Amino acid sequence: MEESIYGTYKESMEKIMQTLVEELEKKNNLIFQETGEKGYEHITARLKSDQSMRKKLLARKLPIDTYHALRSLRDSIGLRIICSFRDDVYKMVDELKQMPEVEVIEEKDYIKKAKENGYRSYHMILEMTVPYEDVDGNLPGKYYVEIQLRTIAMDTWAELEHKIRYKKDVANREVIASELKRCADELASCDLSMQTIRDLIR
Repeated sequence: MEESIYGTYKESMEKIMQTLVEELEKKNNLIFQETGEKGYEHITARLKSDQSMRKKLLARKLPIDTYHALRSLRDSIGLRIICSFRDDVYKMVDELKQMPEVEVIEEKDYIKKAKENGYRSYHMILEMTVPYEDVDGNLPGKYYVEIQLRTIAMDTWAELEHKIRYKKDVANREVIASELKRCADELASCDLSMQTIRDLIR
């Protein structure tokens, strides 16, 4: 059996991922106690699979080793935070920025400026200071975490688009791409309408 691309750091990565999820769950509970509304609906978390990481390193023409998996690439640990409303996404972004062990390395707002295919999401790369040795031998160590924040509507579209994109031998790809873009725009309009309705109710 091939050794994990993450080597001896895999256990620490799993702990970091679990701790971050637990901290966000505490924040969500606190938000609910204070406002009666959740900050987010649910979180999914994962370590990038060995196969996916090795393939990405190969595609980037990087050495296929633990160091480059954890330093040259920044998505070995990934969280997806699904919110009900657009405003909630930005509130959760602020919550993440306020965490003392977190430094934001990069952020991209694909909600205000969607990708050409209609994809919408808020992306962040965090560098977390943790009580585990990192691949540079530092203790406390620093590990990257990729965060994606979306509304339920954005997430639904992204999941369906992902399934369709990897179908082979599909005819009329341009027509399908156009229809997917139309659906993404309609869902974005729906998100704005739902946000407006909630603001009116408040």
